[in-house]
Amino acid sequence: MTEALVPQLVPQGSLFDRLRAAAQPHWGDYTDHRFVRGLGDGTLPEAAFRYYLGQDYLFLIHFARAYALAVYKSESLEDMRAANDAVGHILAETSLHLRYCAGWGMSEADVVALPEDPACMAYTRYVLERGMAGDILDLQVALAPCVVGYAEIGLALKADPRTKLEGNPYGDWIETYGGEDYVGVAKASIATLDRLFAQRGSEARIPSLSRTFTEATRLEVRFWQMGLDVLEHGTE
Repeated sequence: MTEALVPQLVPQGSLFDRLRAAAQPHWGDYTDHRFVRGLGDGTLPEAAFRYYLGQDYLFLIHFARAYALAVYKSESLEDMRAANDAVGHILAETSLHLRYCAGWGMSEADVVALPEDPACMAYTRYVLERGMAGDILDLQVALAPCVVGYAEIGLALKADPRTKLEGNPYGDWIETYGGEDYVGVAKASIATLDRLFAQRGSEARIPSLSRTFTEATRLEVRFWQMGLDVLEHGTE
């Protein structure tokens, strides 16, 4: 699976396109992870997905905080409204996430009581730290691998002939992140990066932004791996 499968998502020459290219090979490790391939062909063990699903709920809580920070960091009403909309979208997504968890036998009480995995903690705190230490562009770059990467993965899985949709227990996940609504969220994120870079960026900022993007991508890889590691090591 490569970004070549989803050319309609990322405009060539966009800031995201440049940062993604600079993040190789980690971007490929993220979007073509063994966990992702298991989602596509339906072979991912249920225990791995259940563990990931619970941690992903905790992840969403922290990402809502990150977008709330984006409201504070914004200097225009346009940016404030966009970040505020993202907070509302994520908080609504947590409710949907809980219903999805229920389908896998996980109650709200079960999910809320989960201890946070170190991989989830490392990733979410890194994003918040970049937002606190930097400006709104730094924060949006730290968020981008998740926001846009899931759409790229969803679209690529839908386009991949190896993907099994009928009878796949993870088919809803693929349809969600490869669907029109979520792809629209990802495209808006890409456009926001370009707008903020035009306002605040310069070529001198590219090395720092690339480091942030690449580190967030590496942490995404660890997030997938977390779901597989639990099969071998269990939870602490």
